[in-house]
Amino acid sequence: MYELVFWKYEDDVYLNNHEVYEAVIDGNELKGLEVLPIQVILNRITNLFQTWTKVDENSWQNPSNKGAFQIKTTPQSVRIDCYGTEGKTMDLLVSILEEFKTALYDPQIPVRYDEFNL
Repeated sequence: MYELVFWKYEDDVYLNNHEVYEAVIDGNELKGLEVLPIQVILNRITNLFQTWTKVDENSWQNPSNKGAFQIKTTPQSVRIDCYGTEGKTMDLLVSILEEFKTALYDPQIPVRYDEFNL
C-alpha cells in the first residue's frame, strides 16, 4: 500500500507536517487547517474514474489492469490508500487534489509537496 494524504493550511498557518498527518489519519480535526469540499472532491474523482469498478462508496478497482485505491476523508483531509496502483494513476489523483489547492504529504518519505518544499 502507498498512502497519499492531502490537506490545506489556513492563510499564514504552517504546522509540523508529520504531526498534522498523525492527527488527520486518526480522524482528528485541527486548528489551522481549512475545511475541504469533500463531496465535490469525491464527485470529481468518481467522474474521472468512471471506467473503474466502484467497489464501494470510497473504493475503486481498475477492471482492465492492476491497481485499486480507497479514499478516507475527514472534513479537513483526504487520504488515498493505493494498492498496486500505477504511478500515472497516482499522479492523476494528486493533480485532482491540487485543483482544490491541497498539497500532497507523502508519509513514506516523509515530505509535503507545497510552496515551502518545491
